Amino acid sequence: MTLTVESKKRPEGSKANALRRSGLIPANLYGHKGAESISLVVDAKTVERLLKHAIVNKTEVELNIPEIEWSGKTVVREVQSHPAKGTTYHVSFFAATKD
Repeated sequence: MTLTVESKKRPEGSKANALRRSGLIPANLYGHKGAESISLVVDAKTVERLLKHAIVNKTEVELNIPEIEWSGKTVVREVQSHPAKGTTYHVSFFAATKD
């Protein structure tokens, strides 16, 4: 099963807590261009749905970033949650190597 996630580049200078209040979860994509990473935001409801079905480091996720015209297969590498509330704080995606 492949899950598809739409994301946007994170606005420069944006504060993580302000993003979370507006319904967005900060995220990062690693491995799409060697050691370079990109800061993203993903809709909180999308992340919630994703995490119900995705297994960290196992489930393939199709990640689309229209602004930079990038789309590819990734895995959820790490999920950070608030220790008391259990709400998702941050998600890291790792691009699968192109065969």
